[in-house]
Amino acid sequence: MTILLETDTWTAESLSPAISPDVTVVADLVALRRLLAEDPHEELVVIGPDVEMGVVADLMATARVQHPALGVVLVRRRLDTATLKEAIKAGVREVVKADDLSGLTAACESSIELTRQVRGEDGQPSAVRGTLGRLVTVFSAKGGCGKTTVSTNVAAALAKSGRSVCLVDLDLAFGDVAIALQLFPERGIADLAAQSSRLDRTSVAAAVTHHSTNLDTILAPVEPGAAETVSAELVVELLQLLKTVYDVVVVDTPPAFTDQVLAAFDASDHIAMLTTLDIPALKNLKLSLETLDLLGYSRERWHVVLNRADSKVGLAIQDVEKTLSLPIAAQIPSSRAVPASVNRGTPIVHDSPGHPVSVAIRRLADSLVADAPASGAVIPNAALSTRRSFGRRRHAREVTA
Repeated sequence: MTILLETDTWTAESLSPAISPDVTVVADLVALRRLLAEDPHEELVVIGPDVEMGVVADLMATARVQHPALGVVLVRRRLDTATLKEAIKAGVREVVKADDLSGLTAACESSIELTRQVRGEDGQPSAVRGTLGRLVTVFSAKGGCGKTTVSTNVAAALAKSGRSVCLVDLDLAFGDVAIALQLFPERGIADLAAQSSRLDRTSVAAAVTHHSTNLDTILAPVEPGAAETVSAELVVELLQLLKTVYDVVVVDTPPAFTDQVLAAFDASDHIAMLTTLDIPALKNLKLSLETLDLLGYSRERWHVVLNRADSKVGLAIQDVEKTLSLPIAAQIPSSRAVPASVNRGTPIVHDSPGHPVSVAIRRLADSLVADAPASGAVIPNAALSTRRSFGRRRHAREVTA
């Protein structure tokens, strides 16, 4: 059974056929909560366009605790940035327009599929994975701060600790993950964009390039112009699916607030904001943090990481923290061993595990995913699929060097 919360009878009648042949309509939150209490394994709630966002927030606040696998699809007569931001913040799984009945059907189907993946095929909690994997995005608005080096080493450190990890290169135009790990990509994220159907584990597995024990990668396009085929919607779908497969997903990004980067931020459990001890990098970091604030991203997910923290350039770490009004979550020292390891194509955490840089990166990695599961193995690919598409293009100010 699926539940539709809608106050207007005519609207409920027009939406019901697109939702499910077995849909129960309720007109208020009290009735909805009563039905959820009677059936704690309910898979889907659709909230109609005449229900106020305050009611949606009240429902999601309790559903996250009492019904964590429950999918909620929100229907609105008009989609705008403010509505989408509120929906994402509340934890709504999908948002569709009231006049897009085919889109509503697809959203309901994909939400139910995701719920069943989280619970397991029999509707009970899965013995293989009880929770979704964690997603960490590494970002800096200024090039040259060491994003790819940190991303690859964090991923390698987590894989070495026994977690299954997928490293995604989202720098679609100039990605360097393949070079940093000495991989020769025959496939990557651009291959997923060429598919006409929604993603599933089998199709994603075909785009993966294996690196080492517990560590897989999805590499950036190598063909000129291929980056333009990778949409933000595809990134959302891919990252949500990867979180059902791996313990941890690490995303390397370009130095700009692109739609694809914002999609990664939306899916992220933690965002590592990388900077160095120089005025341009700190200026861009401050602008980046202000942008995240404007877009409504929770500060609890931000982690300021200072790379080459021991550089003698006349700036004190205390001054940086005062300027940013945030503590430095991690400090990574500088060393000639780092570019040497990059040139060899071997993460320094593998090459020199006792090196101070390796120790600092392992501490950072552990702090970012302290609550992540550690299965030590990737779930076998199956013909299960998930889709999470908000059908939106979020625009933010680009911040570059």
